[in-house]
Amino acid sequence: MASVHQATLAVDRSNSSTALAARAASGRIGWTGPLLLTVGRSVLILAGQGLACLILAVHGDRTPWSSAGRWWTVYGNFADLGCLALLWAFTRKESISLRDLLGPTRWRGGRDVWVGLGLCLLIFPLFVVGGMLSNLIVFGTFVPTPHPTGAVVVRAAFPLWGTLYSLFLWWIVWTPTEQLTYQGYALPRLRALGQAWGGRAWIGYAIVWFWWSLQHSFLPFDPHWRTVLWRFIMVAPGLAVMMAIYLRTRQLGPMIIAQWPMDIVAAAMSTLL
Repeated sequence: MASVHQATLAVDRSNSSTALAARAASGRIGWTGPLLLTVGRSVLILAGQGLACLILAVHGDRTPWSSAGRWWTVYGNFADLGCLALLWAFTRKESISLRDLLGPTRWRGGRDVWVGLGLCLLIFPLFVVGGMLSNLIVFGTFVPTPHPTGAVVVRAAFPLWGTLYSLFLWWIVWTPTEQLTYQGYALPRLRALGQAWGGRAWIGYAIVWFWWSLQHSFLPFDPHWRTVLWRFIMVAPGLAVMMAIYLRTRQLGPMIIAQWPMDIVAAAMSTLL
C-alpha cells in the first residue's frame, strides 16, 4: 500500500507537455478518453435536444424539434453533467483530479479576473468578424441573417423560470465544463499523443478545433447544411486563437473568465429576444 501511495504522489499532475508525455508512455493516457470527450459533447447536446423534443411532443407541441431548440440554455447542462462524469472517470485513470486540469491560478488581487477580461476584449471581436465572414461565405452578404434556412420561425415567449435559469445558472456550469472538456483535457492530451505518433502534435489541435467549432452547430441543431456551415465559420476564428493562447499559458482560469461574458450575452439573446 505504501509503495502505491508513493507512486501516486510521484505523478506530475500538471498539464505540461512533459507530464502528459510521461503519462501517455505509462499507459495512463490513450486516444479513447480525449476523442470520446471531444466528439461526445456534441452527441450529448443532441441527446439533450432530443429529450426536450420528446417532452414537448408529449405536451402536444406540433413542431417539437424546432421548439426544443430554444431550450438549449437549459438542456445544455445535461451535456455538462455527462462530460463531468466522463472527465472524472478518465482523470482518475491518470491519478489526477478535475482541479488539476485548471492549471495554476492567480486570484490574489484579481489577477486572473483582469487577465480574463482582457482576453475577452481580445477574443470577442474575432467572433464578430467570424459572424460577418460566415454571412459573407454562406449568404453572400455581411448583413446578419436571423433565419439562415429561410424558414419563418414563430417564437413564443420564453417562460420566466427558463430565462432566470439561463441568465443566472446555465453559464456557471456550461463555461467551465466546456473549457475543461476541450482545453483542459482533450487538447493537450491529443497533442501529446499526436507528438508521440510521429511528431504530429498539430493533429490534436486540428481535431479539437474542428469539433469545438462544430459543437456550436448543435446549439440548437438544425440539419440544414447552411445553418451548420454558418455557425461553424462564425466561431472558428475565435476558438483558434483561444486555443493558441491556452497552449501558451496552460491556465484555464482566465479562459473561463473571458468566456463568461460572451456566454451570458448568448443566453440573453436566446431567451429575451
